Amino acid sequence: MQNPKQSSNMSSTSPDEIDLGKLFGILLDAKWVIILTTFVFACGGIAFALLSTPIYKADALIQVEQKSGGMSSLLSEGLGDMFAQESSATTEIELIKSRMVLGQTVDKLNLTTVAQPKYFPLVGKGLARLSGKQAWIEVGRLEVPEQFHYLDDKTLILTQVDSEGSQYTLHDAYDRVLIEGRVGELATGEGYKLFVTQLKGEQGQQFSLSKIARIDAIASLQKSLSISERGKQTGILQLSIEGENKPQIERVLNDISQNYFLQNVERQSAEAEKSLEFLKGHLPDIKTSLTVAEDTLNTYRQKNESVDLGLEAQSTLKVMVELEAQLNELTFKESEVSQRFTKDHPAYRSLLEKRETLLKEKERLNRQIQKLPKTQREVLRMTRDVEVNQQIYVQLLNKVQELSILKAGTVGNVRIVDMAQSYTHPVKPKKPLIVVLATLLGGMLSVAFALVKAAFHKGLESADEIEAIGMPVYANIPKSETQLQLDLRKKRKNQVAELLSESNPADLSIEALRGLRTSLHFAMMEAKNNVVMISGPAPGIGKSFVSTNFAAVAAKTGQKVLLVDADMRKGYLQKNFNLKWDDGLSDLLSGKMQIEQVIKHSNIDNLDVLTRGHVPPNPSELLMHPRFGEFVEWASQNYDLVIMDTPPVLAVTDPSIVGAHAGTTLMVARFGQNTLKELEVAQGRFEQSGIDVKGVIFNAVEKKASSGYGYYNYAYASDSK
Repeated sequence: MQNPKQSSNMSSTSPDEIDLGKLFGILLDAKWVIILTTFVFACGGIAFALLSTPIYKADALIQVEQKSGGMSSLLSEGLGDMFAQESSATTEIELIKSRMVLGQTVDKLNLTTVAQPKYFPLVGKGLARLSGKQAWIEVGRLEVPEQFHYLDDKTLILTQVDSEGSQYTLHDAYDRVLIEGRVGELATGEGYKLFVTQLKGEQGQQFSLSKIARIDAIASLQKSLSISERGKQTGILQLSIEGENKPQIERVLNDISQNYFLQNVERQSAEAEKSLEFLKGHLPDIKTSLTVAEDTLNTYRQKNESVDLGLEAQSTLKVMVELEAQLNELTFKESEVSQRFTKDHPAYRSLLEKRETLLKEKERLNRQIQKLPKTQREVLRMTRDVEVNQQIYVQLLNKVQELSILKAGTVGNVRIVDMAQSYTHPVKPKKPLIVVLATLLGGMLSVAFALVKAAFHKGLESADEIEAIGMPVYANIPKSETQLQLDLRKKRKNQVAELLSESNPADLSIEALRGLRTSLHFAMMEAKNNVVMISGPAPGIGKSFVSTNFAAVAAKTGQKVLLVDADMRKGYLQKNFNLKWDDGLSDLLSGKMQIEQVIKHSNIDNLDVLTRGHVPPNPSELLMHPRFGEFVEWASQNYDLVIMDTPPVLAVTDPSIVGAHAGTTLMVARFGQNTLKELEVAQGRFEQSGIDVKGVIFNAVEKKASSGYGYYNYAYASDSK
C-alpha cells in the first residue's frame, strides 16, 4: 500500500503555467494516432495531386502606344498635345474585357456549347488520364430548337457508337434518341443541329452536351481572363488564361488579341474618315469664296487702273491675313472640340479666350485701315479676302491629302507583341505543395485532437491524484495485454474462459494482486470479520477481474477462500470458472435452497464460488433479509477469506447493503476512465451508509509519458509459488 504522504511529493504547477513536459508527454502517448493520421492525410494529398486535372496557362503580350492622328492632326501643336487621347492601361484592360471584344470570341469559337466526357465521380477523370484512356470531344456547332433559348438542366448525352470515334448518337435527358450522326458531318433531327469535329474515346463512352446563354459564356470568359500591365505606365499588357486544353486556350487568347487589335484599327480609321468628311464638306464653299474674291479684286483693279498698295497698307495686309488664318484655324478647332467637350471645359474655354483676343486685334486693325485713303482701303480689303481664302483653301487641300493617307495606312495604336502560347508544365495543381500542406494538415489536426482530448479528458492517470483526497491506494494493477488477448480469443473462438492467474501467473497484473494480498492481510487485522467487499463507482472498470484473480491468488497461499457474486442483476463470475449461474445467492436468500446446495467448488484448490443465481425482481430487498446476515456470519466462520463482488455503488444501493456486513471495503478505479469526482461521490455514498472505505485498487494502469507514471518488472519471491 502506498503512503498517503506521498501526495506531498507531487509536482504542483501554477494554473497559469504551461507544463511543456506534460504536453510533450501527451503527444508522445498519441504518437501512433498522430503518425497514422498524418500518413493518411499525406496519402490523401498524394492521391489528390495525382488525380487532379492539370491546368495549363497561356499568355500573350499587347503593346498600347500613345494615340495620335485624326482630330489631333487638325490642331495646333499646343492644343494638339492637350487633346491627344492617351488611354490608360486600366481603360484598355476594361475595353479588352468588354462584351464587344469577348462576344466575338464566344461566337467564333462556339463557347456557348459545353461538351465534356462523363466519368465516375471524383476519381474517374484522374484515373482515365493516368491510364491513358482519357476521352475527348470537340463540338463545332450545336443548335437547339427554338423553344429552348439555351439548355440549362436539359443536358444532352452523346454516346460514342464505335471504337474509331466516327459515329455517335445523341439522347435527351429521357434517353430518347435525337440524332444519329458521324464525326465531321452536320447531323440534324428533332429540331437539333450538331456538328462534331473531333471524338476520341472507347466504344460506349458518353459525353454531356449543354448550351448556355451567350451572356453567361462571356461572363465565364471574363472571369477566367487575367490582364495586367507589365511595369508602370509601360503600355505593355499581358493577357493570360488558364484551362485544361492547351490548344483551346491558345485559340481563345489569340482570338481575343486579334479582336481587340481589329477594333482599335477600325476605331482609328473611323476617326480619320469622320475628319475627312468634315473637311471635304467645307472645301467647295472655300473654293467658291476664293473665286468670288479674286474676281472682285480683278474687276476693281481694272476699273481703277491697277491701284497699288503703299508700304503701310502692305504691312497691314500681311498682319490681317495672318490674323484671319488664325481665326479660321480656331473655327475648325472649335467645330471638332465642340463634339467632345462642353464650353465649361478648360480646353474649350482656352480656345474661346484666344479667339476673343484675335477678334480684338482684328477690330484694332480695322480701325487703323479706316485712316487709309478710300481706294487703298478697298484694294486692301479685297486683297485680304483673296489671300485669306487662298490660304484656307490650300490648308484644306493639304489636310484632305494627309487624312486620305492616314485612312489608307491606319494601323492603330495597338500592336500584338507575342501571340498566345501555353506553358509546357501545368500551373495547377502544385503537387509538391499539396502533399506538403496535406501532411501538415494531418499532423496539425492529429496533434490538436490529442491536445483537445487530453484537455477534456479528466480520467485518473496517477495514484497520487487519488491519495491527494485522502484515499490510500492499496495496489496499482498494470494493464495486462495477456488478459486482453484472452478476452479477444474467448469472443472470437468461443473458447472456455481462463483466469489470468492460471494461464500466466508471471503477469505483472497478478504480481500486483499478490502485493494487494500482503497489504490487505495487515489492513484486515483490525476488521470485524474476514469479509472483503470489492465495489466501484461505475461499471466496466474491472471489478470482476480483480475479484476472481485476487481470490485465486489468495487460494494459492493455502487459505480457504469463498468468492461471492453479489451482483444479482448482471453478475457473470461463473464464466471465469466454467460454472452455471443458477443455484446461487438469490436462491439462497429467497429460501429456495440451503447453503450447502449453493456453494460450488472451482477447479482451483481451496477456492469455492457462490454464483448470483436466478435474477430476482428485488435484489436490494433480498440483501436486506436476515438470511444474508446469517450467510455472511456462516461464511466468515467457515472460510479464511470471503470476497464479495458487488455492482457499482453509483448505479444501485446493493453495495451499501453488502458493505454493512463486510469488515473491509475496497473500491476499484480504472486508469483513464474514472474521474476523481466519481471516486469522491462514491466514497460519499458509502459514508452516508456508515461504511468506511479502506482504500482503492487502481486498475489497468498504463505507462504514459504525459502522467510520468511507470511500473517496473517484479521478481518473484520464493513464497509466491
